[in-house]
Amino acid sequence: MTPTGIDLRGIVEKITEFIRTSVENANAKGAILGLSGGIDSSVTAFLSAQALGNENVLGILLPEKGITKEDDIHDALRIVKKLGIEHKVIEISRILDVLESAIPNYDPDERVCNGNLKARIRMCILYYYANLLNRLVIGSGNRTEILLGYTTKYGDAGVDILPLGELYKTQVRALAMYLGVPKQIIRKAPSAGLWIGQTDEEEFGSSYESVDAILTKRIDEGKGYVTIEKELNISGEVVKRILQRVEENKHKRETAPTPKIWID
Repeated sequence: MTPTGIDLRGIVEKITEFIRTSVENANAKGAILGLSGGIDSSVTAFLSAQALGNENVLGILLPEKGITKEDDIHDALRIVKKLGIEHKVIEISRILDVLESAIPNYDPDERVCNGNLKARIRMCILYYYANLLNRLVIGSGNRTEILLGYTTKYGDAGVDILPLGELYKTQVRALAMYLGVPKQIIRKAPSAGLWIGQTDEEEFGSSYESVDAILTKRIDEGKGYVTIEKELNISGEVVKRILQRVEENKHKRETAPTPKIWID
């Protein structure tokens, strides 16, 4: 799905105003954001710097030795230089090693559990600096990731605001080109970078273009499985798998439930 008819200028104005107002309403002094070298965090950095001024944005790189690609680190530093924002590089391997040694029955082969642990370590570091400097943590999750539950609870989903939360991944790409994000960042295969060789689209079993097209038909247009399959010429199995993820991960989009004690 190629986004057409999108008012990119208007989107930038709305998002930057949202960031600025959110920071002001919280009586905060600026923004903290994690920089991965990927498209989402890069776009978020561009918008945050435009909204708040580069002097009020701190980008934190949180690589893991042996896992994070050198190219991703270089791309993140390229964004730092291009925007003129302050930054820190904090390698998380030593923290992870301590937790591994302290957690009984820690299993290094539990890839998903360990990946989530890394995401939560990064969240803790971002919030340490947010508390220290009286700033908000700006998340970089997009609408596709949020709907699919492609986030870690209290990890990368643990943020104060989500400026890209109303934009599908393909729309974020269009916005990245509009903002002037370096092309090598826009073109690279999206990855959470939690283990070697991991890519978003491989985990989905579909391209972002297909996923966004399915989500648009279902979420925005309210169409059923059979109609989506016919209109997009995508197998019913793929449509079912994607929409099943949306339903199964609903809990990630909601606050923790509480019992209805005072209601008969």
